[in-house]
Amino acid sequence: MKFQYHQFKYGTDNYGVLVHDTKTKETVAVDAGNSTGYLNALREMGWSLTQIWITHHHGDHTDGLSELKKQTGAKVFGPKSIESVDVSLSEDDQFEFSGEQVRVLETPGHTLDMLNFYLKSEETIFTGDTLFVMGCGRLFEGSAEQMYNSISKLIELPRETIVYCSHEYTLANAKFALSVDPENIELINRYKSIEITLKNGLPTVPTTIKREVQTNPFCRFGDIAIRRKLGMIESSDSSVFKKLRELKDSF
Repeated sequence: MKFQYHQFKYGTDNYGVLVHDTKTKETVAVDAGNSTGYLNALREMGWSLTQIWITHHHGDHTDGLSELKKQTGAKVFGPKSIESVDVSLSEDDQFEFSGEQVRVLETPGHTLDMLNFYLKSEETIFTGDTLFVMGCGRLFEGSAEQMYNSISKLIELPRETIVYCSHEYTLANAKFALSVDPENIELINRYKSIEITLKNGLPTVPTTIKREVQTNPFCRFGDIAIRRKLGMIESSDSSVFKKLRELKDSF
């Protein structure tokens, strides 16, 4: 891979990510929920910030944006709903980071302004609060149909694609996944693995599209075992997805 990646925690369970090119010295921050956390991470790595990519307007992704932009002079890319954005983006827009093309995917559901950033040359995507490890974002603004379409779009990416999401929700997500997909051997084994990972104080992020298709119920709406468990054998994919989201909300 051309770039270096530095993931760090801030707040209760948020992950920030810095992406850095050792040759050009360019660095991007994905989201900016806490200026102190991001500035400390930059200082720790000895990197200078040149771009900021904002996924959506929620405060735990934007509260530090004004200060981070002020302190670094970085150019801000994101949805038009964000006041401090320099470059407003929408579906299939592309821009350049350190000589590589970044493709923008609109993924409404959690919010209406959610953007994901896809570095095809790195086989890496930053999904914000859309796709989580073994889960998906809660529907605060968008509909289940919108989130279904967003997740469907993401799982069409190459299976090797690395996924950086914005929260450490994996243990709770895995427990729900087992409740609707209890015979899934891949899921059972992954649950055991993430328990060990978390006990060792390590992150469960990033993941891959392949792992999510194997173990994330929100990516497995067509799976016959899940449909049988829900009593929805003949239902549409979007109806199964909606039911899964409703069950997770009350889990």
